[in-house]
This record gives sequence, structure tokens and C-alpha cells, in this order.
Amino acid sequence: MNATNRQILHITVPSIVSNITVPLLGLVDVSIVGHLGAASYIGAIAVGGMLFNMIYWIFGFLRMGTGGLTAQAYGQQNNVEITRILLRSLAVSLLLAAILLTLQYPIRLLAFLAIDASPEVQEMATLYFHICIWGAPATLGLYSFIGWFIGMQNSRFPMYIAITQNIVNIAASLFFVFVLHMQVAGVALGTLIAQYAGLGMACLLCLHRYRRLLPYARRCQVFEKQAMKRFFNVNRDIFFRTLCIVAVTVFFTSTGAAYGDVVLAVNTLLMQLFTLFSYIMDGFAYAGEALAGKHIGAGNRTEFRQTVRQLFGWGIVLAAGFTLLYGIGGENFLGLLTNDREVIRASGEYFLWVLAIPMAGFSAFLIDGICIGATATRIMLHAIFIASVCFFLAYYSLHSALGNHALWLAFIVYLATRGIIQAILSRKLLEQGNFPTFANKH
Repeated sequence: MNATNRQILHITVPSIVSNITVPLLGLVDVSIVGHLGAASYIGAIAVGGMLFNMIYWIFGFLRMGTGGLTAQAYGQQNNVEITRILLRSLAVSLLLAAILLTLQYPIRLLAFLAIDASPEVQEMATLYFHICIWGAPATLGLYSFIGWFIGMQNSRFPMYIAITQNIVNIAASLFFVFVLHMQVAGVALGTLIAQYAGLGMACLLCLHRYRRLLPYARRCQVFEKQAMKRFFNVNRDIFFRTLCIVAVTVFFTSTGAAYGDVVLAVNTLLMQLFTLFSYIMDGFAYAGEALAGKHIGAGNRTEFRQTVRQLFGWGIVLAAGFTLLYGIGGENFLGLLTNDREVIRASGEYFLWVLAIPMAGFSAFLIDGICIGATATRIMLHAIFIASVCFFLAYYSLHSALGNHALWLAFIVYLATRGIIQAILSRKLLEQGNFPTFANKH
């Protein structure tokens, strides 16, 4: 195995472990309340968890923007800028968290206008929301730390943080629910404590490994005008890109629900196969982000092009492997998620669409990572906007004739279009490394 592949896997493997552990936080909460004897408890956690997923997903730019900028500064060996980026990102995350805390009541009221829940579920979900919202500073602060660690070519620390959060969440939630009998409030409090435990771990790891950067903090102009402008330009593009992804995801779920409970269940189960694939590909996207940013910052075209080639080699192999895996064992995998034979049988009608996901989608994941490392975020925004338009056009052109098949076809078109448009817009960047940073460096 050559040096480039070793670097890719050094970042990818811990990132995949981190990605897989993230859903465990929600799964643990649902499992605990699932033993309390009332379906309304599960509904409350499901609704509250969905609200926070949507809110925090929108602020994912903090992780991505911080990662790309840090990777470039790392490649330049610019310790002042490396330190400045972390402090700047943390300051912005705390500001956004303060806004969320200030507006928590109107946010909750607006959210429940869009969610049709029973009064009992709504009451408990409200309690869950108003406890967990106080974790916003920790969650958004962790986005900054995790992006910064990845930019520093260190994906092990995010893995340690994710494991810490899960352990603390399990222990705290079990204690509050089954010892103190706090029910939904206990689960919320356990989640809240786990979030701050993760932030505490991030601070300890940062001080342990990067103590040498402390002197640079004293001479950092954190809010220097040009640097702040670049920071917000990068994050603005990622923010609007995320809104497009949220729009497609919400539309896919809500439209599937309109075709009935069985189709909704089928779509939800089949989407788990896309989610599993995305966890793996995101690990390679993180590697692309960290390594592309480093090579761009260092002005090393040769290593940059080598990294791009190797990443796409991994992407093609993994896409082919997942297609084969799903083709052979997809129904058995669905059997692990549900024992409802009607749902599993109905899934067969749509399973061919799942087989198209890996090849249609792998390029979009990889180029996303490379563009984040290059801070070429405008390419990502243009590509996702065009892909989202194609998604809605494909669905509304065909839904009367194809029904739920039109929804899946539109999703495949969306994935493939993202990758194709990104490849076209970033062709010169990917093939030649014609980034502004290269020009400035040499």
C-alpha cells in the first residue's frame, strides 16, 4: 500500500467509526424509553430528536468550513492562522448557540405547527426540547472542534469524543430514568450531560496534543476583517447547500408518507441502506477534505492529484462492492431491521433503485470533501442547487404515472446530477490543481 493510501485510511477509518457511533445517541434514548410502557414516550423522543437533527444539521457548516480552512493553514504550517481559525469558529458557534437559546420558544412553537402530534406526545416532546436545547453551546462547539481536528489530519480525536458521548449518555440516562424515575426528562438530561462531556473531552484532547499553539492565541487577531470575510463566505455557501439537502430529504420523507404507511415504512427501511453507504463514503470525504486542504495549503500539486486519483479509486471499488453486497444480501439486511413480512415483500418492488445508489452517489461524496478542503464551496452550492431542481422536476414530471417509483428515480437523478455537475465545475481543479492557493504559494 502506497503512502497516499495509508494517509487516506489513517483519516478514513476513525471517521467511519465516529459516523457509525453518532446514531447510537438517538438509538439509546429510544431504547430506554421503549421500556417505560407507553408508546407516547417513544413518540416524544422521536419528535424531539427529529427537531434537533434538523436544527443542528443546518449548522453543519461550522464543521465543514472549519475543516477546510484549517487543513489549508496546516499545509502552510501557519500556526497563527491554525489557532485563529479554531478561536474564530468557537466564537461563531457560541454566538449561534446564544441565538438558539434566546429564540428557543418561538423555534419550538414553529416546529410544532408543522408536526401533527398528540397532546401527550407534544407535552413530553416540549419538555425534552427545553432541556436539550441547553446543549446547543456544546453541540455547536463540538462542530468547531471536530472540523478543526480533521483539518489537523487527526480523525482519532473525533472518534474518542463520539465514544465518550455514547458511554456517558448510556450511563446518565439509565441512572436518571431507572434510578431517579425521571422518564423523558431523565433521557433529555442524560443527552445534555453527554453533550457537555463530549465538549469537555474535546478541550482536554486539544490541550494535551496542541498545547504548543497556546502562545499563538495571544497574538491572534481573531476577528481580522479579511479572514472573517473568507470564513463567512465559505460557511454561507455550505449553509445554503445544506438547506437544499434538507429540502430534498424532508420532501422525500413527507411525500413517501402520502403513499400510505406501507410505502412510508419501505422508503424508511431502504433509506437505511443509503445511510449506511453514506457513513462509509463520508469517511473518505473527510480524508479528501483533510488531505486536499493540506496539499493545497502546501502548494503541492503532485500530491493533490495523487490523492484525488486514489480517492476515486477507493470510491469506485466501494460503490461496486456495496452494489454487489446489496444485490446479494439486501433482503436479509432488511430482515434485521423489521420482521414485518408485508413491508419486506413490498420493498422488493423498489429494491432496484437502492442498487443504483452507490454508483450514482459516490462521486458527489468525494468531490464534496475535496471542495471543502479547497474551500471551493461555491462549486458545491451550484451543484446542489441544480441537482435539487432536477430532483423536483423529475418527480413532478413522472409522479402521476410512476407514483413512489418517481420519488426514487428523482432521488437517483439528484445524486447523479450532484456528482456530474461537481465534476464539470471542478474539472480543472481536480485534474490540474488550479486553486488560488497554489498560485499564491508559487
